[in-house]
Amino acid sequence: MKLKIGFWVLIVIVLAVFINAKIYSDDLFVVYKVDLKKQDLKLYWKNEAAQNFGSILNLKNWTEKNNLTLKFAMNAGMYKKDNSPQGLYIEKKKVLSPLDTTKSEGNFYLKPNGVFYLTTNKTAEICTTEKFQNTGKIEYATQSGPMLVIDGKIHPDFKEGSVNLNIRNGVGILPNGKIVFVLSKKEINFYDFANYFKSLGCKNALYLDGFVSRAYIPSENWIQTDGNFGVIFAVTGKKKD
Repeated sequence: MKLKIGFWVLIVIVLAVFINAKIYSDDLFVVYKVDLKKQDLKLYWKNEAAQNFGSILNLKNWTEKNNLTLKFAMNAGMYKKDNSPQGLYIEKKKVLSPLDTTKSEGNFYLKPNGVFYLTTNKTAEICTTEKFQNTGKIEYATQSGPMLVIDGKIHPDFKEGSVNLNIRNGVGILPNGKIVFVLSKKEINFYDFANYFKSLGCKNALYLDGFVSRAYIPSENWIQTDGNFGVIFAVTGKKKD
């Protein structure tokens, strides 16, 4: 009898931990996962008239005019005052902004920084800037920084308990090869943000930006369509009649 009671007590404790963990995660982060085998993820900067999309709303309107439905959107890295990409940007295999390997101040230059890219073989990769090589088979790429997780380890400059709090967004690669995008709903430090990606099993994850970050995820009832960005990640689908 004691053994049975002990077993059920253990089950209740495990369930309580699981439920609390889920509530904690849902309360702190909005998450969107992409399967490149089933979804069409691309990077967007300018329209056919060479005008910056800038906001998620502008991109949404553009997709609808092109008989597409916007299913997900998120700012895709840092940008300069003219809204041009800071660092490497590749679109449809064309390098529209070169790789930035210089040393300077700011989050982008907190080494190691890194590159997220999509290949022509429908795979996603994240690597440090130093390891990046343009093989000619890269369809899309965006450079940002700092790296959050590098080969399974949290960036060495991040401090546990840091009071450097901010809204943050980032991208990681899951063990199954899917891409995970995360936006913090509340201000968070770099260490805790990176640790969340690590807890998901990401061997590599890249920071995208801070308080300006926005995400459009209607499947999660998270609708933000403002902003004035450089490059934007987006998943689109064919518009249903």
